Amino acid sequence: MASAGDPPTGPRDAADQNFDYMFKLLLIGNSSVGKTSFLFRYADDSFTPAFVSTVGIDFKDTAGQERYRTITTAYYRGAMGFLLMYDVANQESFTAVQDWATQIKTYSWDNAQVILVGNKCDLEDERVVPAEDGRRLAEDLGFEFFEASAKENINVKQVFERLVDVICEKMNESLEPSSSPGSNGKGPALGDTPPPQPSGCSC
Repeated sequence: MASAGDPPTGPRDAADQNFDYMFKLLLIGNSSVGKTSFLFRYADDSFTPAFVSTVGIDFKDTAGQERYRTITTAYYRGAMGFLLMYDVANQESFTAVQDWATQIKTYSWDNAQVILVGNKCDLEDERVVPAEDGRRLAEDLGFEFFEASAKENINVKQVFERLVDVICEKMNESLEPSSSPGSNGKGPALGDTPPPQPSGCSC
């Protein structure tokens, strides 16, 4: 029989487990681009065609209002990586990428890494955003680019793994003596995280 002071015997919360590193990653983009489905596909390898819309912050409506600035900065604080997502069958979601990128640059810290994801690439008959347009925009913004499909499980694991790899690469670069972390005061520099093992990043 367990007493009140004993640790729980059931599954432990992720924050209670021992990790070499823990990264805060954010999936951002317009409503209905597939962020929740993408996350469920990665975490549970499951896909549900219709989710109830998840509640977040619509930065297009709040960014210009001073009273929301604290919420906005808190949302981004400490994020080391972003998956900025649009729907290849929704031109408006693609057009909004520039606004989301501005939010990232304004409210996150300099070393945060971003991958632009054109989701729902399985909807080829409904596509309105050519892959080349996504690739070109990602290049202009300095982001990496993938097209993916949560429904068909295309590039989901690869996108997450690449984001973690890029974060680890930047961590290693920031720990080299010739480089400076370059924090802009919006959060910790990558150099402030625990150093990787001598053999390289163990992510």
